[in-house]
Amino acid sequence: MDHLLFNGAMTVKWARGGPGFLVTLDREAGPLGAQIQNQLRAAIRDHRLDTGERLPSTRDLAEALGVSRGTVVNAYDQLLAEGYLESSVGSGTRVAAVAAPVRPGTHASDGNSPTPPIEHIEIDFEYGIPDLGTVPLIDWAWAISEATRTLPTVELGDEDLTGSGHLRDVVTAYHRRVRAGSATAEDAVTVSGFRQGLTFTLAAIARHGIRCLALEDPGPREHGLIARRAGLDAVPIPVDGEGIDVSHLYSTDARAVLVTPAHQCPMGVALSPARRRMLLEWADAVDGIILEDDYDAEFRYDRQPVGSLQGLNAERVIALGSVSKTLAPAIRLGWVLAPPRFVTGIIEEKRLSSRGVPGLDQEALALLMETGRFDRHLRHVREIYRERRDVLSSEAERAFGPGQLPGLLAGCHAVLYLPTDMSEDAVVAAAASMGVRVNGLSGYRFRPQPGDATPQQVPLPPALVLGFGNVDSDKIRRGIRAIAAVICNQTPNQ
Repeated sequence: MDHLLFNGAMTVKWARGGPGFLVTLDREAGPLGAQIQNQLRAAIRDHRLDTGERLPSTRDLAEALGVSRGTVVNAYDQLLAEGYLESSVGSGTRVAAVAAPVRPGTHASDGNSPTPPIEHIEIDFEYGIPDLGTVPLIDWAWAISEATRTLPTVELGDEDLTGSGHLRDVVTAYHRRVRAGSATAEDAVTVSGFRQGLTFTLAAIARHGIRCLALEDPGPREHGLIARRAGLDAVPIPVDGEGIDVSHLYSTDARAVLVTPAHQCPMGVALSPARRRMLLEWADAVDGIILEDDYDAEFRYDRQPVGSLQGLNAERVIALGSVSKTLAPAIRLGWVLAPPRFVTGIIEEKRLSSRGVPGLDQEALALLMETGRFDRHLRHVREIYRERRDVLSSEAERAFGPGQLPGLLAGCHAVLYLPTDMSEDAVVAAAASMGVRVNGLSGYRFRPQPGDATPQQVPLPPALVLGFGNVDSDKIRRGIRAIAAVICNQTPNQ
């Protein structure tokens, strides 16, 4: 057997009675047994270790790697239990038959960089996922139980089309208290998440003669498609260090604009005070409406969250929110806070599209919020995200230098700028091959449809969008180091 030592990692090649295969252990990168498992599992899935090939004995591999035999035994046992290995007396431990995984690029795509199969990913910087391990399931179970116990029988039928009055009272009180809004329960409609609320809202504003929606560029993915499905044209408006460039709105036919003012997606900037005023002035000038995507405003780290635009002009702003980022996407509840002239249309769209939002879940969320459990959860995860943000910032600065990771004052994602001669797609694909999922900034650009007459888009440097909400600190460190290694090994414009 050959033994090589480099950068503190032991690399072993075995060739006696088995295939030649490298196992690399990094003593500073987490449990050694998990590293052995992950590398063998990946090699078997990729068929770098073929069916029937014999692995070294636990004693030989432990000696070669410089670990305890128990560590290797446990790794083998886990892979045996999962079906990756098989063992029999006299035959040793061999690779079991495992189906080949789907390769990157074979999944349906929305035009972003090729997506690796989920089973290949160990470190996932996907945007928009909160820490799923901190979801307050005990509190949620209590709230569901309490809702089941206390909800009047009459409310077990079809809901009032505006949604639970209790939840609308609680949500609007929360919005006034935390987001400086001004909506009351009469202005609110409950929905099954942000996208459903957006779909109903776009249909409602179309009834008022609005035919064109302006979108931030770059901005949240697929909103242009949603607008077109509602029968609206969509136009891109560039984003800079102060947020959406409002001056460009006047040169379009748009009378509605969808913005992420508290923490722009994906660039991470807050809409500046001057731009906030300009945006409201534009809405007055064109008799327009502002759609405010209030998706993660609670997670601000340098000061209290920026107030909602809805609180500045309730007649010109429709605020849309949900608990997908604050609790979990699986709790598919949201709300639309709209001026009275639009509420009827939103309710009508809801009536024609669904039988409403689950009533027990609405009551449970109301209980969670009014008893303080929701605020307690937010305080808890805010500190977790702050720590992860700090780890991401320090690790990125160590790897890439200062100033390459803006957008860290709020939220759970940041933008990492790449060298200007680097290919985003190449970096994304190479990172995926190392088990690290990350999205390129180009995936958030406005995508005109054939025949669209759209303004020329402002070019942006290559960059990656790093979501860190559901990635622990250790994986953040290892993920940034892997991305740094990818960048060092990439040929310019590859």
